[in-house]
Amino acid sequence: MAISSTENGVSRRGLMLVISSPSGAGKSSIARLLLEDREMNLSLSVSVTTRARRPSEVEGVHYHFISVAEFERLRDSDALIEYAEVHGNFYGTLRATAEDALADGQDMLFDIDWQGADQLQAKMPADVVSIFVLPPSMKELQSRLHRRAEDSVEVIETRLHNARVEIQKWSKYDYIVINEDLNRSYTAVKAIVTAERLRRDRRPGLFDFVDQLLNEPAAQ
Repeated sequence: MAISSTENGVSRRGLMLVISSPSGAGKSSIARLLLEDREMNLSLSVSVTTRARRPSEVEGVHYHFISVAEFERLRDSDALIEYAEVHGNFYGTLRATAEDALADGQDMLFDIDWQGADQLQAKMPADVVSIFVLPPSMKELQSRLHRRAEDSVEVIETRLHNARVEIQKWSKYDYIVINEDLNRSYTAVKAIVTAERLRRDRRPGLFDFVDQLLNEPAAQ
């Protein structure tokens, strides 16, 4: 993997930031804030999906909307680095998109569910930083889904049922954020990213940096 990102003149390897949560818990809001924050300098991994586009969504920005037949072609040709079926629809990440970004040393944001996170952690454990976002209560989760007003009552009930299954996967993640207040949760996620970027094993440029320090002449 190429390494081109630098911080304080020290080269750093890119990371894959995975954020998951049950629908309505807040992962998409946190992901949006991360992408809008220029200091974070994260690029979004735009998934392909067979789900119908919502009125608020834009092709190529939120998802690449494709047919089931096209999804199956990509999956069977190993063109997807991860994929999953969620609420009766298929989602996946294009392998070429992820590999190109990582080759440039770019940190990538993955707004995916636990199934996709499992696959990424299995295939690229050294590159993945995973965060699971929990709601403060099931009652609040239900209220958020109703306030969003983008799904039918039947779909909301399905999401609430699936949320209980998804929440049980919390222990598979590196970090857990309970999203009672969006601003506090976002601050916590930023702190996680900042710390992970400073990990010794993500900064191969430290070898040259330390050698340079040790070879500097003492001040006269």
